[in-house]
Parts: sequence; C-alpha cells; structure tokens
Amino acid sequence: MAVAIAVTRERREGETRCAVTPESVKKLIALGATVTVAAGTGLGSSIPDVDYAAAGATVKPDTRAVLDGADIVLKVRGPTAQETSALKPGAIVVAMLDAYRDKAAVDALAGAGATAFAMEFVPRITRAQVMDVLSSQANLAGYRAVIEAAYAYGKGFPMMMTAAGTVAAAKVFIMGVGVAGLQAIATARRLGAVVTATDVRPATKEQVESLGAKFLAVEDEEFKNAQTAGGYAKPMSAEYQAKQAELTASHVVKQDVVITTALIPGRAAPVLLTAGHVASMKPGSVIIDLAVEAGGNVEGSRLNEVVTTANGVTIVGWSNLPGRIAADASALYARNLTAFVGLLIKDGGLAVDLEDEILKAAVVTHAGAVVHEGLKGTH
Repeated sequence: MAVAIAVTRERREGETRCAVTPESVKKLIALGATVTVAAGTGLGSSIPDVDYAAAGATVKPDTRAVLDGADIVLKVRGPTAQETSALKPGAIVVAMLDAYRDKAAVDALAGAGATAFAMEFVPRITRAQVMDVLSSQANLAGYRAVIEAAYAYGKGFPMMMTAAGTVAAAKVFIMGVGVAGLQAIATARRLGAVVTATDVRPATKEQVESLGAKFLAVEDEEFKNAQTAGGYAKPMSAEYQAKQAELTASHVVKQDVVITTALIPGRAAPVLLTAGHVASMKPGSVIIDLAVEAGGNVEGSRLNEVVTTANGVTIVGWSNLPGRIAADASALYARNLTAFVGLLIKDGGLAVDLEDEILKAAVVTHAGAVVHEGLKGTH
C-alpha cells in the first residue's frame, strides 16, 4: 500500500504557515504517497482547499479522520496533545518541534510510540541544504525584520535630495550575522540605509563587507576562534563581552534602527542590548528583537508586543516573523519537508534508516524513548 501522509491545520496562535503546498503535494504523490490534508490548512498562506484537491490531495474536515492510519504526519509546529493521542503506533512525525523548550510535547510523542524528527536538528551539511528549515525561514525573518523596522520608524530609509533639502539616510545596525542577519543587511541596503553589522564569528566579516555594509567587532584572539565546527557562534568570555559591550555602546547611540538576531541552539538567547544601551538611543529609534521567543536579545523586549520606552525608543518583539510573509514561508518550508520525506520513502514504501547521518541527527523520539543525544537526561 502507498505511504499515507497526513497534514493537519496548525493550531498554535499566530501560526499562519502550513506544511504542504499544492506544489509539494504533487511531489509527495510522485514519491508513492497519498496525501490527506485537513480543511483550512492553507488558509493562512492564501491556499484554498480546492487547490489541494486539484493537486491530488484528499481534504477532510475532521482532524482525527485526517490522522487515521497516517504513516507520516507533516507539521510546521509540533503536534497538539489531541493530535499526538490520535497517532497510530509507530507513526512518523516531522515538524519544527522546538524540542529544547517544548519538553511536554516531546515526551508525549515518545509516550505515543512515535518516531519524531525535528527539522531544526537537520545538520548543516551540503547534502542537507535543501532540507535546512532554519535557513529558509531565517532568510524570510531577516527580510521581514527590516520591513517591520521601516514601518515602525518615523522617517525614510534612503537619502533623498529634494528642492526643500536633503533627507539623511537611516543608520541601521544588525547584531548577529547568520542567515537572518545577512538578509536584513541586504534588505536594508536595498532600501537605501547606511548599514553596519556585528557578529562574534570571524567568517562573517567578509560576508558583511560583500553586501556593502561595515563590520564592527573587537577583533582579538578570542574573536578569531569564536565559531563552532558547525558554523554557530560560541559563548564568549565575560572579558570579551565587556569589550564588545563598550564598542557596541559607543555605536548604538548613533543608530536609528537596531535589529538583533543572535541565537545559540539549546540556550537562552544572549542579551546584546541592555537597558542602558536602549536608554542611550535617540527618541524615535527602533529595535527589532528576532530572538524574543528564546528570551530575547534586548532588555525590555516583550513577546508579541511593541514597547515604547520612556526615552521614546520603540522595541518590536513580534514572534514568528516568517509567518508574516506566510505564502513564501510555507512554500520554502514545504520544499524542505518534501526533500526530507524523500529520505523516508523508497520505491513507494517506508524505508527509514536511522543510521543515515541526516535522519540520525534529526530524530528526537523512537520506540517509546527520547533518543536525541542533546536531549537525553533532560526528559
């Protein structure tokens, strides 16, 4: 029998993305699967049910009916408790599980006997680039962060020369130069801003400068070794943080917009802007905190709120910025998932090889236990 793939509607508040698109439905069917989609799954991404049906999916109104007999369940976020309870034993769940923080959902999946894969754990190797959800979603988050900043900022971004005088270009400072930061740099530059950026990883300097921005960092010996083999930033010493904070303080005071993007897997987001930094900024300045869901890079940022400080600085703490450009975010995420499912289906049937380096890195629960090395002992 064909592999049965089920897709349920996302239930987390504010989640507008979906796990499949009509394009990806066709590709999943070509792998030898059947696809059942819950009614309304794509509405947040402007995809009506009829488009799924036209692509070959079966659309059902009831979640339990969608999940009945499903071999693979595709999600954006981890399943709800009700969805997990409806899984058949041994079902495969593929989603962004937020496994470090959402321990209850992970434990429930283990208890249900599900084999769950966390897309955020897909290794950043050449073979897995097409499955890299962190990059696909962060790219859109970086773009949207600049759009949100431009909306909140009471002036224009580009320099404008008019008969009535010249309007100065906005000064934009990007803190953290991963995928989101690089896209933020590129977008701010396209809007005409003067852009500077900082990161503790030395490899980012050339990337920043290639986009026409100026790099800002304390470039000492610790800085030269501040990157893991996987390309992530290492936690820095207190001494380095103090030197970087001094440099940042003298720079932030001159900026119109600051966008913070720093995340460390499995840890709370590092604080990059203290209350003192914020208090030093000019009235009308804007801060966008992309790490607000992980505790925030900015003292005073609040999840899903826009805060105006006593000195007139606006701090934007929207979560899920990719969800604010949902149609594109869903399209990219669905392609990531389709590529990943290609590792699970061979010759039209399930063929899950947990020794495959990608699957081994991404598997979180299997055979009733939490099996991911980074999560053992925490559940």
